[in-house]
Amino acid sequence: MIFLFKILCLNYCPITKTTIMDVLDFITILIILAAFFLLMNVKYLKLPSTIGLMIMALSLSLFIIFGEVIFSALKLLATDLMTEYDFSRVLFQVMLSFLLFAGALEMDLGKLGEEKWMILILATLGVLISTFVVGSIMFYALPFVNIQLDFIYCLLFGALISPTDPIAVLAMIKKSRVSKNLESQIAGESLFNDGIGVVVFLTILHIAMSGNSGHVDFGEVGLLFGQEVIGGIALGAIFGYLGLRLLILIENEYTEIEVLVTLSMVLGGASIAETLHVSGPLAMVTMGLFVGNKGRSSELADAAGEYVYKFWHLMDEAMNAILFILIGMQIIVIHWKVDFILAALIAIVVVLFARLVGVGIPVTLYRLKAKVPKYTIRILTWSGLRGGISVALALSMYEYYKNGTMSEDTVNLITVMTYCVVLFSIVVQGLTIGKLFAKAESNTPGPPAEKNTPE
Repeated sequence: MIFLFKILCLNYCPITKTTIMDVLDFITILIILAAFFLLMNVKYLKLPSTIGLMIMALSLSLFIIFGEVIFSALKLLATDLMTEYDFSRVLFQVMLSFLLFAGALEMDLGKLGEEKWMILILATLGVLISTFVVGSIMFYALPFVNIQLDFIYCLLFGALISPTDPIAVLAMIKKSRVSKNLESQIAGESLFNDGIGVVVFLTILHIAMSGNSGHVDFGEVGLLFGQEVIGGIALGAIFGYLGLRLLILIENEYTEIEVLVTLSMVLGGASIAETLHVSGPLAMVTMGLFVGNKGRSSELADAAGEYVYKFWHLMDEAMNAILFILIGMQIIVIHWKVDFILAALIAIVVVLFARLVGVGIPVTLYRLKAKVPKYTIRILTWSGLRGGISVALALSMYEYYKNGTMSEDTVNLITVMTYCVVLFSIVVQGLTIGKLFAKAESNTPGPPAEKNTPE
């Protein structure tokens, strides 16, 4: 009904054309789409929710694009929806903070501690290796499809596409049969390499925009990197500790106050992180680990009542649904060219290879000091899903095109490559990773792994 009303207004109410899509409309349409698509997926498609939602949103977008002649008002409405609001700002300033905090709440701190060194090298060395492998190969591969892209922009693409998306990864492993240790490796890496990846992207972007890509001031780069990473973790630790002490003080007597305390931590922490120019994602993950109850002593485990976890589980599911609908509908506003699509096909293969190298080298090094199951590299490579963070980083570059510091073709090319890699990652890898998990677990001696289900 809302869509029909909007279409009628767009066709017959010219006065409202420029003001029809306010914030309430934007949120309402997204929630209605999320509820409808989730229902269709549960009843008919029966796919993992993130994959089913993205496929349906993508199908709706293609229907709108190819049916433009008949449904011109619908195309106008959809374009208005996707262009009036900055997807990158919506994700980074609101959704990402909520989703990362909710994801970190579910982490088992004990298992995370057991896998800390593996997670650390994957989230740092792995991301850096992947960034330079993608950037270097794409620099030499793009001329084969008649595209010339400066090396610094190839590195920029490598930086935004290298971190795995914690939102997509966590949604996937919740539905998979996988050992707790491997779950901690996959989830922990995705939570932390997201923050590291954003910092690497911002660092390379700073170099590119300074115009001195041929002469890099490593002191300045190191300072920027340290400020973002160390500052983000420190901010998250301060807010997390203070929030945890408040929750202990409340003693589960007032559930509404507990929820408000955690909301204040997330919103206040995100705002301060942006003001101080430190990593908001790393701050959110650190706060979530402080408050989470898994793997903690009995006193700390009971600090937050069950309604806090139910609230954040609901936020996680709802925002997950909205996020993947937004990703699917981004196809409406992306500028497509044949040579860009060919470049994207190359990028899919290159990114997978870079992920294999970025995982293979750290895991091989880790094997020198500890035993690692033989299937770990394959699992980590194929489970490295890309998602909304990569798309948001790519779309954030349009700001630099608008102010004249980056060419339109460069931004469009990187956006198309990013979108196609993300689409392949979520749909193809997401649909097949369960079989790889099952095969790996069947070849592992010992009792079968417990199936992960949301609490």
